[in-house]
Amino acid sequence: MTDLPEPNRPVLPYQTYDTRQPLIVFDGVCVFCSGFVQLIIRLDRKKRFRFATAQSSFGEALFRRHGLPTDDYDSNLAIIDGAAFTKLDSFVAVMSALGWPWRAAKALLILPRSLRDWLYDRVARNRYTLFGRKDSCEIPSAELRQRLIG
Repeated sequence: MTDLPEPNRPVLPYQTYDTRQPLIVFDGVCVFCSGFVQLIIRLDRKKRFRFATAQSSFGEALFRRHGLPTDDYDSNLAIIDGAAFTKLDSFVAVMSALGWPWRAAKALLILPRSLRDWLYDRVARNRYTLFGRKDSCEIPSAELRQRLIG
């Protein structure tokens, strides 16, 4: 088993944030995606992770730079140590960066990438139906505001 999934390339040539801190770009109107961010805020005791909504100009620029659609944010984007991860590999990379016991999520790498992507796509396409959608990005909590970029 590999340590982390293969990152999607290209690596960002220019970054407007501290690259020593991992970044998660997420769909700000998706209840499920926002819940994931809240989970990471609670688990990230070192407060290393930064966040950006895909709907922000910064988030949209990152999506474009990594070849992700900007009309439907059906994947999150995690940039860790300069490497970009999407779909289920993004989840694995984020959980791994949190340390033990969360890095046990690397067990998902046993599944072939095509199956990981297929599973992720099923949830992503139905996320609003399953979990709900907000009319707009919510007003972030004080803790999220301190770690939100863009």
